[in-house]
Amino acid sequence: MRDFALEKFFSQWEFQAKYHMTASDAQSLSIGELLSLAGKTMEDLTNVHLSYTETWGAPSLRQAIANTYDNLNADNILCFAGAEEGVYTAMRVLLQKDDHAIVVVPNYQAAETLPIEICEVSGVALDADSNWRLDLDDIRKAIRSNTKLISVCFPNNPTGSIIPPDDYAELISICREHGIYLFSDEVYRLLELDESKRIDQAADVYEKALSLNVMSKAYGLPGLRIGWIASQDKDVLTKLEQYKHYLSICNSASSEYLAEVGLSVREQLLQKTLSLMTKNISMLDAFFDDYSELFEWQHPDGSCIAFPRFTGRGGVESFCKNLLEESGVLLLPASIYRSELMDAPTDRFRIGFGRANMEAGLLALRNYMEENRSALQA
Repeated sequence: MRDFALEKFFSQWEFQAKYHMTASDAQSLSIGELLSLAGKTMEDLTNVHLSYTETWGAPSLRQAIANTYDNLNADNILCFAGAEEGVYTAMRVLLQKDDHAIVVVPNYQAAETLPIEICEVSGVALDADSNWRLDLDDIRKAIRSNTKLISVCFPNNPTGSIIPPDDYAELISICREHGIYLFSDEVYRLLELDESKRIDQAADVYEKALSLNVMSKAYGLPGLRIGWIASQDKDVLTKLEQYKHYLSICNSASSEYLAEVGLSVREQLLQKTLSLMTKNISMLDAFFDDYSELFEWQHPDGSCIAFPRFTGRGGVESFCKNLLEESGVLLLPASIYRSELMDAPTDRFRIGFGRANMEAGLLALRNYMEENRSALQA
């Protein structure tokens, strides 16, 4: 397998950098805070038995997850150890060497790296000049007689863009017309800055869709390592479950319990995250306005990450490297989102705004900009 560029980079810097300004998750809670929010006690947690759990996931957890969909039940849910295991399993099960897949670019690297290891893959670019819009004519042109799967992510990682509802309905129609699976990464759903842009979950509206989600992002509980795939296609879910036997086998009993607790107070968790995002993005607005000659900034449609353009001297790779080394501020440069399928943006960086205490990192970033402003101006 190819190196996972993002995770390799984070392995070196995520817990070493002084200011983690590129986090992709929302602010987390302690176990005590989560239990208190849900009216539970530590004794409730200590009563959880640390035995093996069902490969599918605890029935009560799967029902709690199903309740977040409009048209699904517990039998339509398969739990995984985080979202990444779900991506890996789905690609390994759905794709064979004679198949063809289509992947939207830019993307979370596993979305293209895993299919590339299996079959032929085509990339279709989001248009940066049109608010990262997906051109459905490009999708149509990329479809072949052996196209098995289209992989999308909305809100997109790293751009935060959301496909317009009419385009989304058309995309599903295209998949239905050709009998193509739609793998839909929806881990940032519910973090729309404008709720009117929220789209349906693919598994609710398309019989050959697989909707990926996780407790890590919108709910701010990445330490639980609980993700899932939802689908109307129970035969596919059964095949995924059987493949999982070779991976995690089952999830942690304590994590499953705490995930169910988290879902019981999901509205409170979401409101906490959205309030923090609103506060943080206003600070980013002010920052990018003050340095408009060096950055191009636009609000993402959703998620707690954005992908601004650096327009200064030396390029974004040098900017991010020097910023990290001199000020301890961690950003993800565009090279982390390089695509093997087609040209991807080379002048952007990912910044996160879902965590608390962003003021300190932003102050360090401002200080760096003041010290280097003239040198950075092209």
